[in-house]
Amino acid sequence: MKISKVILSLFLLSVLIISCNDDDDIIEPKGDYENGIIVSGEGGASGSVYYVSNDYATTESLIYKKVNEADLGTYLQSIAFDDSRAFIIVDNQNTITVVDRYTFQKVGEITLGLALPRFMVVKGDTGYATNWGSTSDDSDDFVAVIDLNTNEVTSTISVANGPERIVEKNGKLYVSHKGAYTTNNIVTVIDIATKATIEIIVKDNPDELFFDSSDRLIVLSQGRTIYDASWSVIGQTSASISKINTSTNTVVAELVFPNGQNPSLMIQDNSTIYYNLGSKVYKMDDSAMVLPTTEFLDTAAGYFYGMAVKNDNLYVIDVSFSAESSMDIYSVSTKAKTTSVSAPVGASKIYFN
Repeated sequence: MKISKVILSLFLLSVLIISCNDDDDIIEPKGDYENGIIVSGEGGASGSVYYVSNDYATTESLIYKKVNEADLGTYLQSIAFDDSRAFIIVDNQNTITVVDRYTFQKVGEITLGLALPRFMVVKGDTGYATNWGSTSDDSDDFVAVIDLNTNEVTSTISVANGPERIVEKNGKLYVSHKGAYTTNNIVTVIDIATKATIEIIVKDNPDELFFDSSDRLIVLSQGRTIYDASWSVIGQTSASISKINTSTNTVVAELVFPNGQNPSLMIQDNSTIYYNLGSKVYKMDDSAMVLPTTEFLDTAAGYFYGMAVKNDNLYVIDVSFSAESSMDIYSVSTKAKTTSVSAPVGASKIYFN
């Protein structure tokens, strides 16, 4: 009898240990919007955010509004992220709304010290946000330095007109200057420690920028539209993809597009670059020194306004500013459209959460 009791006790103990170990292995979800796709829309009356599950089976609209019972305002320009938070930049409201990136519950807001904010990059506990300043003054543009522990702008760095995208690498910020409501043709390099700046000249209206597999800065310049005295379009300057050596801050290669070809978007997937011309997507290795002559695929999008790529999927926004937009998903390997899901009004940016 005593031996049976001992055996039974050992059995129950082993079950308890296994049960505890199983509980330890369970990873609790961080929130309803973890492991999915976040799509932001500039909006009409208000910008908005949609969530799409990774299997595309679920699309949830207006997630910020549902969680917080409030609108973001216009226009939702972009979203930046750190490990736990999302920073929603709404330019006409001069706000950066801080939310938990997985629940979208509002946890803070930056409202002072901003003037038409555009894009932000996060480095540690500091955010760096580009700002256009007053639309009537081409000389008041700046990068706001934001303490993300207090959500306060602690200082600013003056830059040239129309700062747009911003990336960070090795203690330096790289800012493209699309020119706001006018035009520009520079990339500004900012030393974070000293706030000293250097300007690199590229083709007109630089926008997207990222680092390639050789640590060169790749910049898409869209070119600018030329008007006559009656504001009729009479031409466009050349677009290009510039490759910049960041050790010397010099353009080491410039792939110039033929006259009349002006891409509006460029993205990166490992060592592959994708860009668009109208509804067509082109693909090239980041080491290429000539532009491709044949498109990778034609999406037939009515208004091609956003693009992203992850794994074997290419995501394309076909935008509407009066109703829901659509996000079309293509297989990179087969070039076939696999599905299409709803996206916000004025959808423009795609993020992976």
